[in-house]
Amino acid sequence: MALFRRVRDEATGEEIIETWLAGQMLLDYPLLNKGSAFSDEERREFNLLGLLPPHVSTVENQIARNYENYRKNETDLERYVFLTALQDRNETLFYRLVGEHIAEMMPVIYTPVVGVASQTYSHIYRAPRGLYLSYPHRDEMDFILGNAPNEEVEVIVVTDGERILGLGDLGVGGMGIPVGKLALYTLCAGIHPSATLPVLLDVGTNNEDLLKDPLYLGWRHERVRGADYDDFIERFVEGVMRRFPNALLQWEDFSRWQARRLLDKYRDRLCTFNDDIQGTGAVTLAGLLAAVKVSGSRISHQRVAILGAGSAATGVSDQIVAAMMSEGLSEAEAKSRLWLVDIGGLLHTRRTDLESFNEMYAQPFERVADWRLAQDKITLEDVIKNAQPTILIGAAAQAGAFTQEIVREMARHVERPIIFPLSNPTSMSEAAPSDLIRWTEGRALIATGSPFAPAHYEGRECAIGQCNNVYIFPGVGLGVIASKARRVTNEMFVAAAHALSDMSPALTNPCAPLFPSIENVREVSRRVAVAVATKAVRAGLAAPLSAEEIEQRVEAKMWQPRYVRYRRIV
Repeated sequence: MALFRRVRDEATGEEIIETWLAGQMLLDYPLLNKGSAFSDEERREFNLLGLLPPHVSTVENQIARNYENYRKNETDLERYVFLTALQDRNETLFYRLVGEHIAEMMPVIYTPVVGVASQTYSHIYRAPRGLYLSYPHRDEMDFILGNAPNEEVEVIVVTDGERILGLGDLGVGGMGIPVGKLALYTLCAGIHPSATLPVLLDVGTNNEDLLKDPLYLGWRHERVRGADYDDFIERFVEGVMRRFPNALLQWEDFSRWQARRLLDKYRDRLCTFNDDIQGTGAVTLAGLLAAVKVSGSRISHQRVAILGAGSAATGVSDQIVAAMMSEGLSEAEAKSRLWLVDIGGLLHTRRTDLESFNEMYAQPFERVADWRLAQDKITLEDVIKNAQPTILIGAAAQAGAFTQEIVREMARHVERPIIFPLSNPTSMSEAAPSDLIRWTEGRALIATGSPFAPAHYEGRECAIGQCNNVYIFPGVGLGVIASKARRVTNEMFVAAAHALSDMSPALTNPCAPLFPSIENVREVSRRVAVAVATKAVRAGLAAPLSAEEIEQRVEAKMWQPRYVRYRRIV
């Protein structure tokens, strides 16, 4: 029997929650707990008299009290622990508080602070959240999935903890990522928290520090690899398809060797996507679309150099290719405009060290055979001089890689160079925006992966937009579940990118950032969701819906964190 159900009062249309929980059990259930805000009537009806202080608080009182206590914490990790404890105690209040202080608190509940929290997970652990599927329990997959705290799951975020935010193998500590990601689904797109499920696939860890830590909470074993790993993933996917056949499954922070392979393996079997690949690609594409509009051009007219050739870089490439094809280029023509450079130099067809997920972006060697090179490999500087790209993207975590010489060379050939140093954290950024503005005489159009202060040039202040996946994945998820789409496609991400680019402040103000203010993220998510749902319907991946029906379904799915009246089921 479900712990609660949401209904409408037949006479007034008011939302009401019906539940059989009462007394301490109700106070201990974070999805329903109101704390001191339970009314006098509810306190009597649900056996709460005497279990709470007598004064009935408003939610505004509670927000003020909790914000006051939040500010008393001295470190970001302490603030993370405080907010996590609030989420585990009263989810409605958690989302109200964070929503009212979103610019201040989003970096605390997710990046960058969630990285530190994941590294110290076994030391700050307070309460369980989600499901931990451990390799020794692989034969009990269905039983464990049946223990999910909520029955009607619509969005699952899963990780195996191997590549957490570029911090490496954090084992069971990776659970902080699905928990944080799903909090953003609710905060930014209004997906009800009861419809979300974080999952940690514990296949061991190769992190020796964790294996030696007496407080480590995960399976103390080196990582399972090869056929055994694949079999475990297959059991998980099959279990999800049986237990939650209509759920959206998002893969998160898998290693570069697994991420693309798993996406390709399962994308046509269930409704699934990888945010590190497709979400990163789409939000980058949105910034590029806005930038080329500002410059008076089109994405299909661009030449793109990308430093990096991992899953994030190829994900960005996938989205750019899809967008170029939507403007009339063939796939081959679009790929010919992308120049990817990794530690071995430019990806080209004579290299024998490329991997299956990036060799598709290797340039024919004949195109570069007559380039004059300073060394054996073809460097980023060689690409800038010879291919003369209009767009330069950094996704290799090589701090300072966009040097003054490289940027000035690019700016010699382009009126409005588009430069996106996307690597995180700030210390790994390929260049500082203030330098990029100065080296291009104020002409560069810039977005970054990490937050940066505005840059200044000749009395002008240039705000720098952050290329943050939070502008994309919550809206994509909302659009998918609102339309009940059966699959997630690259074209849906391109539609999401166009919707986001249309909201760029830079389209109307040359000194404004390429991305909207984070305070507008719910409206961004709504528009992205409508675009994604519309694309799903047009592609035949969802039942026919009119534009009005799509809008209505998206609105209906956007939960507002507010207290409603309760009615007891006896």
